Amino acid sequence: MPQTVFTAPLIGRDDEVARLAGVLERARGGQAQAVLLAGDAGVGKTRVLDELAVRAAGAGMTVLTGHCVDLGDVGLPYLPFTEVLGVLAADERFAGVLTAHPVVDRLLGAGTDTARDVGGRLQLFEGMAGLLADLADVAPLLLVLEDLHWADQSSRDLLRFLLSRGILQRPAGGTPTHRLAVFASYRADDLHRRHPLRPLLAELVRLPAVERLELRPMADAEVARLVRALEDRPLPEATVRGIVERAEGNAFYAEELVAATDTAADGVPSGLADVLLIRFEQLTDTAQQVLRTAAVAGRRVEHDLLRDAVGLPEDELESALREAISRQLLVSGAGDTYTFRHALAREAVYADLLPGERSRLHGAFARLLAGRGHPAESAAERAHHYRESHELAEALAASLEAADHAQRVGAPAEVLRHLETALDLWAVVDPTARPAGDGVDRVTLTLRASAAAAHAGQAHRAVSLTRSALAGIGQDADSELAARVRYTLAGNLLGVDSLTAAFGYSSEALAMIPADPPTRTWVWAAATHVMAARQVGENETALKVARQALGVAEQLQVTDAQADLLVSLATLEGGGRRTPEGRERLKEARELARRAGNMPVEMRALFNLAVGSFESGDLEGSLPWVTEGLDRARRAGLLSSPYPLEMRYLHLLVLYTLGHWDECARAAKADAEVLPGAGGYAGGPALYVALARGDLSAADRARALLEGHFDWMATLVAGVALTEAAVLRGDPEGAVERLRVTVAALSDDAGNRPDVTVRLATLALTAVADAAVELRSSGDASQRWKETADELVELARTMALRSEDGSPQGPEGLAWLARAEAEWTRVVSGPDAAAWEKAVTAFDFGDVYERARCQARFAEALLAADRRDEAAVQAREARAVAERLGARPLLERIDALVRRGRLGDTPADHSRTSPLTAREQDVLRLLARGRSNRQIGEELFITGKTASVHVSNILAKLSAASRTEAVAIAYREGLISSPAP
Repeated sequence: MPQTVFTAPLIGRDDEVARLAGVLERARGGQAQAVLLAGDAGVGKTRVLDELAVRAAGAGMTVLTGHCVDLGDVGLPYLPFTEVLGVLAADERFAGVLTAHPVVDRLLGAGTDTARDVGGRLQLFEGMAGLLADLADVAPLLLVLEDLHWADQSSRDLLRFLLSRGILQRPAGGTPTHRLAVFASYRADDLHRRHPLRPLLAELVRLPAVERLELRPMADAEVARLVRALEDRPLPEATVRGIVERAEGNAFYAEELVAATDTAADGVPSGLADVLLIRFEQLTDTAQQVLRTAAVAGRRVEHDLLRDAVGLPEDELESALREAISRQLLVSGAGDTYTFRHALAREAVYADLLPGERSRLHGAFARLLAGRGHPAESAAERAHHYRESHELAEALAASLEAADHAQRVGAPAEVLRHLETALDLWAVVDPTARPAGDGVDRVTLTLRASAAAAHAGQAHRAVSLTRSALAGIGQDADSELAARVRYTLAGNLLGVDSLTAAFGYSSEALAMIPADPPTRTWVWAAATHVMAARQVGENETALKVARQALGVAEQLQVTDAQADLLVSLATLEGGGRRTPEGRERLKEARELARRAGNMPVEMRALFNLAVGSFESGDLEGSLPWVTEGLDRARRAGLLSSPYPLEMRYLHLLVLYTLGHWDECARAAKADAEVLPGAGGYAGGPALYVALARGDLSAADRARALLEGHFDWMATLVAGVALTEAAVLRGDPEGAVERLRVTVAALSDDAGNRPDVTVRLATLALTAVADAAVELRSSGDASQRWKETADELVELARTMALRSEDGSPQGPEGLAWLARAEAEWTRVVSGPDAAAWEKAVTAFDFGDVYERARCQARFAEALLAADRRDEAAVQAREARAVAERLGARPLLERIDALVRRGRLGDTPADHSRTSPLTAREQDVLRLLARGRSNRQIGEELFITGKTASVHVSNILAKLSAASRTEAVAIAYREGLISSPAP
């Protein structure tokens, strides 16, 4: 690959260059790695990368460089990768490798429209990964991507795939084996809070094969060395000091200030733009004209395009270019292109243009691009130039072309951007000058934009756009279009939990068009109505419409609607998605949706497959579906859309349930950084982990989820966490109140309670049982908590035996019911071994922590039944789990049980000089709490008569006349370290 040669020396970057050189060395040895190079504009990122590129080429590596370009709000999909492919296509050495991956031809304009669907986009991503891997097999490869802060979303998505699932993917237990390094630079000072690159960077830096390297401003001494090295002639010390002071550690500032020292102007301007323009004005008028024209084209411009735009004879153009290159304002590159040496130089020259001059040149570039080949690929650039030249009708047409092209290459965010631009232009372009054709009207374009927003995961924007479409429909509008707008709005409202409104609009849509003759519009209206009816509890209506619509969809061969209806039927019929039959239907729906290229329907099918496996007790079986769904959503840029968010929560929940708590906490932290607005979806199960480990501050984080607008998942997560916290605090009133508030908030408009009610009722019942046992142990024989316990167990029974879809819940719900029954028995009559044994068995489906909690209660019940050996087995197993999980409250409870029941081999904590046995120590502690002999017997699982014997022995050994005196002596002699709470 040709290398650009810079005259400026590389100073002050020894550590960074050594670190990057080490990455190259490891890459040549087969350890693939990526480095994200951050730094402020002009700090020297490009210079460092060029140095490494020269070293890599010298070591026999293939070096490929792609640049991202600032085109304002124009999205040019996959631009840096298109540049890389263009270089490869021009080099005969790589013809064979390119031929082996024809799918990437679409980025060179030779592909088909197969990238219109997400499957085609996935093929493109995998093809690009395969191409780079094959190149690395031929020779070690260095891929350089510059200026990621300007990258379009499609390029960001492709980079995410390459680094997380493609070329850097590690084999199980090993390291990447491709001889490959990726260096990608970006301006750190350009990354404002909402910059789209920020979440991608947060995601990438957590990958084991990706690291971040920041180029900080140079030290003053290093800048001084650079300044002196840039000039052959010696500079006065005062000049050097002035440049160092104004450069503020920025190498490019320093270079430009040095270059401006030979100007006749008095003094040196303090702003970089002024410095750049002083240097620019030293050029001849012709060279200035060429640079002004090039600045309008962008950071980089092709020779023939610049020639035609500037309108100079070839010899004059070449002379001007040579002058600009010699002054290091432009550099020549591969493919007859010229690039501004730094983006800041281009920005300064562009800002200095007169308004009329800028408009004229933008218009010239737009027309030149229109007259060249591959018009679709240049549509985004033409739209940009036409807008800047105020040729709005042409800008509108080009924006629509750009949207079509972005859709073909699978770039939904860019589709939305171009369509929103077109909608802005629509109102200001004369109706006679607007593009004509089917589907080219404001309502249809707005609908199309809402679909793009939904596809890109911007649910609220999709709702807003669809409402705008609805407002634009006149009284005489076509009934099918009016229905389309309404069922689209209904579908988008479902995505933001506005269920009643969604049902209303879907009902209107279905009423607007007849079922006979059958039409695609009716099928989709029916499919949307089925989902909306299901969400508001109208299951019979949903089932009836779904069956009718499925037949019509099959008749009309509307494959993606057929898939959507199959998903609905899988959740409505028989045992639902938990049954093998339901999951087979969901698999069929997934394949139909994938073939049709409908990613939202495919995500819905995958989510239901994952949840169905979880609900049936097959926790491990749900993980592959979750993984597949999240991988496909990540590649399509849909991680923020509803079903992928649900799958994120489910992934964390499965990790929590299986006992992979550290992994759950790490994944939750990563999710929260990548999707900071995901709320309960990204962090819920991590709160459960924190509470189980004794971190009650997690309750405060749970309460924070309830702030702001209502969010269903945040409410569920906070409800579970705050009920658990109340149990840990010994607050039965708080636990019961949290249960009631949460269930009321999560119930739908028809009063149907959520499935999580059984879990919440059981947790509240645990706090009630603890309170009842405490009362009983203190001699209070009242039935204070009996009525509340009856209410809670009945709620658990109702929900577990009749879930949201009317059928009994799966293994998880039935396990919680078994625990609820055991807790209820603990309230009314004390621990029951048979009930707790049933609960332990019920949680055998894979819930590690809940099974251990039940085992601890089972051990307690076995002790009460004087089945000491069996109790020891259960306690030992539960303790091992609690210790492994770091579940401190459970561990402490089990240890207390082991000590009181004498189940362990380790002596209890008492002084070696104490005259009392370990059992007598236990009895003494309970004496200090004022317990009677009967109460001591109940707590230590011995008879009251045995407890009386121990008390008599204690009085004799301590020479005490009474129980009170024995306790006082024990405190005085240190036999009891402190009064019991």
